[in-house]
Amino acid sequence: MLTSVIRSPKVSLCVLLLSTSLLSPAASYAQAPPPPPHAQLRSIDVSGEGIATVAPDMAVVSLSVTRVADTAAEALTQNNEAMRGVLDALKADGVAERDVQTGEFSIFPRYSDPQTSQKDGNPQPQIDGYQVTNSITVRVRDLTKLGGLIDKSVKLGVNQGGQITFTNHDPKAALQDARRKAVADAMEKAKTLAEAAGVALGPVLTIEENNLRPQPVPMMRMAMAKEADSVPLAGGENNYTVVVNMRFDIKP
Repeated sequence: MLTSVIRSPKVSLCVLLLSTSLLSPAASYAQAPPPPPHAQLRSIDVSGEGIATVAPDMAVVSLSVTRVADTAAEALTQNNEAMRGVLDALKADGVAERDVQTGEFSIFPRYSDPQTSQKDGNPQPQIDGYQVTNSITVRVRDLTKLGGLIDKSVKLGVNQGGQITFTNHDPKAALQDARRKAVADAMEKAKTLAEAAGVALGPVLTIEENNLRPQPVPMMRMAMAKEADSVPLAGGENNYTVVVNMRFDIKP
């Protein structure tokens, strides 16, 4: 008995399409190989630094009141009275409440030399009083008042602190100037390198700000004493530094 087999044209067409799709990625890959690695290295990388100098327009000063008494309650009362006088004086000099902030408050016992215990003979520390410290940080926006403000605070009871940081309320303009100088510095370096290498400098490929570093601001510490005269101060200048990294193309 003969059996006849009839092949459908649709099946043959599907097999043909599948074969073509499997071969197409290899064919396209062979037609478009990736660029050689050295083609991606035709560039010049440089860094540039810009510094902008500006006079400070604000100071941040730390002021502390410390009181010692036989009991913690007595030390706290004395400290509160002195600090109220300081805060009232700051307010009278035009310092806004938002520019005064408590930085530290502490109460701890003070110990005398250890005494020998009658029970076991071991030295035992003895409490001979309590110390209360209240520290505030003050932003002074009128630098002409800074010396007199410190002098008045000392006479009202401030006996620790005196660390001053000169800064700027809004350094945006100085930073923008530093950025422009940093980019100009990087471009000048790139042109010099290209000329020395005998190549033509192309356009900028990438640029990024690597680091933003305000230079350390002039600071000073003063010993607080009630005999202090009006404090002479010098604000100096603040430096703001910006560093940029730039990549330039090298023309073929």
